Amino acid sequence: MILRAVKSLFLLSMKMSSHSSEIYYINRRHINPAAERNKAPILEILRMYMISPQTTPPVHQVLLEISSGSGQHVSYFAKHFQWITFQPTEFEMSSFESINGYIQYEKLENVKPPGYLDVRDPACSWLGGNIKNESIDYVLNINMMHISEYKCAEGLFTGCSEILKPGGYLFTYGPYAFDGEITPESNVRFNAMLRSQDPSWGLRDLPRQLVPLASSCGIRLVQVHPMPANNHLVIWQKAPGP
Repeated sequence: MILRAVKSLFLLSMKMSSHSSEIYYINRRHINPAAERNKAPILEILRMYMISPQTTPPVHQVLLEISSGSGQHVSYFAKHFQWITFQPTEFEMSSFESINGYIQYEKLENVKPPGYLDVRDPACSWLGGNIKNESIDYVLNINMMHISEYKCAEGLFTGCSEILKPGGYLFTYGPYAFDGEITPESNVRFNAMLRSQDPSWGLRDLPRQLVPLASSCGIRLVQVHPMPANNHLVIWQKAPGP
């Protein structure tokens, strides 16, 4: 009878421990409503470009996410691309706890712990200098360029020109200006709000600013996909090798 009581208490404590652990990770994970809304539409476009190599097992591939934010995107996409190793990074180290929370809660084995990365630094110093030239298959950058100085956009394309494999893809997502125009009115107000907070912020002009910048780095524009909420997912590709 005593043994049975002890066993019951032990099982109860295990259940409570498991439940507490789950709540802990839920509490650690920041939830960005916009990321929750856009992750599925972004995934559908990524499926068009991140195609599993026709080998068994699939050839190992690596995706570097720059500006991972809460970790919602990397944890969601990693479940759908098991043949890819994901490396989340952030400038704001306060985001690491949330990113780790998603990785551990989802039990993701193909996602590495988050690392610090300032896209304005030379690519040779990214992740402590541990990224080799032409070693990355994909770079993902969501909602960064309009809430950072233009030097970040320059660093992104310059760095990708070095770390991407020939033919590798860069995916950027967010709101953009097109040939000097911002539409609709909600994006005009958003741009004004951003610039009021920091004059170096604001929507980047895709044809006038980013395409020439990318071209100077040996990266070409492949496709612009309209997305919900007046955003676009832009597909860039590094020039193939000789």
